Amino acid sequence: MGIDARLVKRLPPAAGEDAFELNIHLKSDAAITVLLGSSGAGKTLTLNCLGGFARADEGRILIDDQLYFDAATHVHLPPRKRRCGYIFQDHALFPHMTVRDNLRFAAASLRRSQRLQRHRRIQELIDAFELGELAGRKPAQLSGGQKQRAALARTLVSEPRLLLLDEPTRGLDARLRQSFYEVLRKTRERLQAPIVLVTHDVDECLELAGYVCLMEAGRVIQAGPCDQVFAQPASVEVARSLGIYNVIPAEIAALDPGRKTSRLNVFGQDLNGPYLPGHFIGDRGQLCIRRPETKVLPGDTPPTHSQLVLKPVSATPSARGMRLTLEHGVITELSRTEYDELRGSEYLKLEIPVEAIYFLDK
Repeated sequence: MGIDARLVKRLPPAAGEDAFELNIHLKSDAAITVLLGSSGAGKTLTLNCLGGFARADEGRILIDDQLYFDAATHVHLPPRKRRCGYIFQDHALFPHMTVRDNLRFAAASLRRSQRLQRHRRIQELIDAFELGELAGRKPAQLSGGQKQRAALARTLVSEPRLLLLDEPTRGLDARLRQSFYEVLRKTRERLQAPIVLVTHDVDECLELAGYVCLMEAGRVIQAGPCDQVFAQPASVEVARSLGIYNVIPAEIAALDPGRKTSRLNVFGQDLNGPYLPGHFIGDRGQLCIRRPETKVLPGDTPPTHSQLVLKPVSATPSARGMRLTLEHGVITELSRTEYDELRGSEYLKLEIPVEAIYFLDK
């Protein structure tokens, strides 16, 4: 499985908006590639170019070594010949058809040699996605999660070579999101074709992505295996956009090549850090500290060089319990029980493992 797409697509200015240019190189052999970015980054336009619903001005699209598009040689396969499964934000099920009829319609695009098997194929998908009791219903009679399953089943009937999903969990609650993720994992197992998913949700990206492309204003600002991108953001801007880092200024106070460690000066305090090859004592930069790996301790905890002493500023409820803001804009999350034990403290200690620190000198 593999995607190799160079895309340049220019859009003229619309009313009240500037002109837009998509200029990216998307290359991935992961089972699920996630395009992550804010609204207007060009994610959906990328999907439309891959699916053939938009024609790039320049570039080339190869899917599993099959040429879908090449501007130089005027190759542009129409959507029906690309065999792309595309799940739109609104599911795009035919409202006047039952679930089974939606699947039958999709199966009509199969080659003649495959049509003899389409009834069995439809039933297999209805069973796989637990749609048996829903097969006679129309979309208006389905919940959001049921529509998602029906849309995926309909897409898979035609055995696509590429599956495109545009914010597939938009509007679903947390329970239905998790249900959809499980369905998508099953889909990945049975579908020997790359999947490209668009989202602006970091948690969704972490849940699903094998490879991630961070997009902004029509450009890829960082791309790579998901673990690598989230562990080593390419810039301060990227780290902030991911929403999982505290980004704070620091100066290198000491380097110990033998122990592969460093000591950092942060807010006038010493903090143990990772070894920083290529850097020198006195170099300044920004520490990117992964919030989920930090821990808040009482102010009277025995001091270590893995802690920063900070004043609490405010606290607000969050999905994980409480979101605690400390001085200098440092943010962390903790359970309500942990917060109740620390409430009223004049100072707190933020414990920061060395492994949670990434140093950026730009």
